[in-house]
Amino acid sequence: MKRFLQGNWDQIRRKLITKYKQLNDQDLKYIEGHEEELIGRLQVKLDKTKREITTELKTIITD
Repeated sequence: MKRFLQGNWDQIRRKLITKYKQLNDQDLKYIEGHEEELIGRLQVKLDKTKREITTELKTIITD
């Protein structure tokens, strides 16, 4: 997941902000090596499971 996020974060971030208006800059703060914290914040804010979040992140790139 780390390499996936690093290379695509700007695109993922833009699409998440467009899709989920409740997300803010702090929710989407990406720090290399802290991917699990990012996924955890998204889980709480979007009320989704870890699997749902990771699937959505990957889907954003393939669309």
